[in-house]
Amino acid sequence: MRHFAVILTVFVFLLCSCKGDGTVPEFVSEPSEESKVSAAVTTASSNPNCTAIVPFYWEIGNATSVLASGSAGNGTVTRTTNMPIASATKWLFGAYVIQRMNGTLDNTTEKHLRMLAGYTSFGNLSCIGTNTVQECANVGANSQYTAANDNKFFYGGGHFQKWAVDNAMGTLTRAQLRTEFQTQLGADIELTFGSPQLAGGVNTNAANYARFLQKVLGNQLLIRTYLGANSTCTLSAVCPSAVSSPVPVAWHYSYGHWVEDDESGDGSFSSAGLFGFYPWINASKTLYGIISRNEVPAGGGNEIGSGWASYLCGREIRQAYETGVAR
Repeated sequence: MRHFAVILTVFVFLLCSCKGDGTVPEFVSEPSEESKVSAAVTTASSNPNCTAIVPFYWEIGNATSVLASGSAGNGTVTRTTNMPIASATKWLFGAYVIQRMNGTLDNTTEKHLRMLAGYTSFGNLSCIGTNTVQECANVGANSQYTAANDNKFFYGGGHFQKWAVDNAMGTLTRAQLRTEFQTQLGADIELTFGSPQLAGGVNTNAANYARFLQKVLGNQLLIRTYLGANSTCTLSAVCPSAVSSPVPVAWHYSYGHWVEDDESGDGSFSSAGLFGFYPWINASKTLYGIISRNEVPAGGGNEIGSGWASYLCGREIRQAYETGVAR
């Protein structure tokens, strides 16, 4: 009787494990950590999307540790190389606002953080040389409201700058913005503001941005529950609720960050910057990664500029690490 029970158990297991065509699937083991790291290192040094953007520093980690990293190219960019991170600032600002509001956002804040507020005339590098948030907002048409774009996605810094002015940040200087951000994100995250632009003014390095991403993964910042939440369509060719996006594929946009969920995407969250700084968190919220580099795009570029090339490389490194297979 005991033998019969064992045979029956095995039979039921095989029956339940079958594919739709009746065959038993192959069981694929999780790649070893050694193979993951090796695949990521090889990809960073040899994949065409990565060799195209040298020099750069890259790393992948989890909530507590750096798991793989390296300096590609001539080694001049390291984990502690400070640089302007441009639109990677947007993710920091989104986290700052959510933390400041204790995770409860009003409708106006929701629209501003998701770039639906109608402030769509902000000059990309217009705030260089200004010292306060209000001075930045006063430049050119930076504070202009366009009713036709209200409740439609339009990627730009005007939404964030307007929210800051309307929420008692107008008099803050570049030095004061640093302190203000640290009150919510933590004094251990070192950053400065090259300009008082809430969507693109931060200077920092991979080490400090990694600390921010680790806090998100470790549920120490409230934005973790907002990753990908209430995301909006961004590509005008796909949806009428979108007007302008610097990304040529159908990603969505959430609270200060992109959701890489086009048909070939993997659902990661990210915030690439004009000069090539590209931070990300994977869809399962278990890993973070960074491509750190500083390249002024030819012709000035749009707000994601050199960040698109960094995304192409960073995506390859991420997939190599997760699968243990170099790309």
